[in-house]
Amino acid sequence: MYTQGKLSIMEIWVDKETGVQYLYHSAGYSGGMTPLLNAEGKPIITPLPENME
Repeated sequence: MYTQGKLSIMEIWVDKETGVQYLYHSAGYSGGMTPLLNAEGKPIITPLPENME
């Protein structure tokens, strides 16, 4: 969905089944992922098209 950086990478990933957005960050040989949350602490969900494969 979104990518920034070359050596240190930050991306936003969307789960194709649930629509939940995740922030992925990697630098060198390490990385991590966490769900993106709204102001109420609930996951941010992207509406998915009906025919998405």
